[in-house]
Amino acid sequence: MYNINSKPPIYDPEAIQPMRDELVYIGFEEMLTPQKAEEVLSAGDNETKLLFINSVCGCSAGSARPGVSLALQHSKIPQRFVTSFAGNDRDAVDFIREKYLSEYTPSSPSMAIIKNGETLYHLGRHEIIGKSPEEISQILTEQFDKVDGKSGPSISLEKYEQLVHSISCGSKIPLHQN
Repeated sequence: MYNINSKPPIYDPEAIQPMRDELVYIGFEEMLTPQKAEEVLSAGDNETKLLFINSVCGCSAGSARPGVSLALQHSKIPQRFVTSFAGNDRDAVDFIREKYLSEYTPSSPSMAIIKNGETLYHLGRHEIIGKSPEEISQILTEQFDKVDGKSGPSISLEKYEQLVHSISCGSKIPLHQN
């Protein structure tokens, strides 16, 4: 089993906080450790979970976060939304990729729908690049309609309209100074 925080963050945690906050604002729960990821994703609780591997990548994460936010305004959404940040929650992301996404090329950002420890759907970076938030939302909502879920949206329209997306070039995000 992985040790908690055995790998230091790559990016300055303060610089990526707005990217984390954007997802938490719309209802995502952060999985900062492999233990938390195991607890949440392997649970045989029959819940459909939307997993988002967050990223600093401006070209794809800059569309992915707004796309998933818009998708969660849909009338049917997964029961739970969880996220880990590639490059910073490194042990958690490594664990998730090894246990739940091993048949897919590691990518960030990426999204998956997981139920009872089984990956039902995966959307990788190569399928996100070049797509608008609206296109990403449409892809996700089509998947949401195929699985058990709950009534959406994740947040009220009034709250959604106040959401500020964090869109920046990943190459400008400072590295973490150890």
